[in-house]
Amino acid sequence: SLMREDAPQRMHCPRAVFNALRYLVKTGCPWRYLPSDFPPYYTVHQQAQRWVNAGVFETMANDLRKLIRLLAGRHHEPTAAIFDGRTIQSVPE
Repeated sequence: SLMREDAPQRMHCPRAVFNALRYLVKTGCPWRYLPSDFPPYYTVHQQAQRWVNAGVFETMANDLRKLIRLLAGRHHEPTAAIFDGRTIQSVPE
């Protein structure tokens, strides 16, 4: 489960952990090579696993997609989809 931001056992602020994770994604560096101005790599890795298991990134991507659509003057949910032969492989039926 996710820990509250003000939990007494939290040693690093969630923003610093998230920034470290963004750095890892942007640079592609190994976990152990995370610069020392970020929280320790094992802390970042552990929290990232919690976020993945809780579906945090999927929720963020979904919310961002909805916001972008609304700002473009469109409905927040798409009303159509396009599938081609590369998207769905047909079955011989």
